[in-house]
Amino acid sequence: MAQVQSTEDASWRDYKELTKPNVVLLMILTSAIGMFMAVPGMVPLDVLVLGNLGIALCAGAAATVNHLVDQRIDLQMARTHNRPVATGRVSNSQAAIFALIMGGLGMAILMLFINPLTAWLTLASLVGYAFVYTMFLKRATPQNIVIGGLAGAAPPLLGWTAVTGEVGGHGLLLVLIIFAWTPPHFWALAIHRREEYAAVGIPMLPVTHGVAFTKLQILLYTIIMFLITLLPYATRMSGPLYLLGAVVLGLGFLYWAVELIRDKNPRAPMETFKYSIIYLMALFVVMLVDHYLFPVSTL
Repeated sequence: MAQVQSTEDASWRDYKELTKPNVVLLMILTSAIGMFMAVPGMVPLDVLVLGNLGIALCAGAAATVNHLVDQRIDLQMARTHNRPVATGRVSNSQAAIFALIMGGLGMAILMLFINPLTAWLTLASLVGYAFVYTMFLKRATPQNIVIGGLAGAAPPLLGWTAVTGEVGGHGLLLVLIIFAWTPPHFWALAIHRREEYAAVGIPMLPVTHGVAFTKLQILLYTIIMFLITLLPYATRMSGPLYLLGAVVLGLGFLYWAVELIRDKNPRAPMETFKYSIIYLMALFVVMLVDHYLFPVSTL
């Protein structure tokens, strides 16, 4: 168990870590691309900057709440044992105030400078991740990441509504892509960390149903995800460049899913997890490039 440190040791880097910046950056990438996909031309600069700033602040607040709720678990897991709240470098009250300030500021920006719909959807996403998933679902069911993944899938829709002021069919399709991507992405990591999850009593799928069953689920969800990623082309949201990218990237994901099933490569779970992050980033970037090179229609 990690040694608990004094809150006097807290630094700006500790507060930065509370926000899970790498996760937030991926969310903002999908949010920004959701904005661009919603319009045939360019996104107004104020919407692009202020919209993503508000969404990022709320996402950082949700991440901070996650640190607060999971501090006991974090201390017992190698990946998270040195987190600021878990070690005591940032106190519970400091983290709570930090989350309130960020969440309040993010909501104010969205409400005042973007539109109420985006603000309320962002709040729903924050509550869904920070409280419904972290405090309840994560400890209640092995399907936690499937159900709770909806909150993490919201950013491209938030970007869409920030520009249009309404929920569009194609905006929901972007959510569906990330929603289908989340289980194979996270379960690959859960296989790698299975013993740690078991030790802290978190009912992740590899713990409750075994590794072999989880690998099969990863393959099935990857196939579902692959088919869903073809829908932007089928619905004329995206053009031929996106279709090519979705097929190539999807085949890469299927390769790693099959590698997991084959059980010949001990590094396959973490390699699958790493590839899944690159996959999502690349898929959305290709979608954006295609949007401007081969403009089609929007809903």
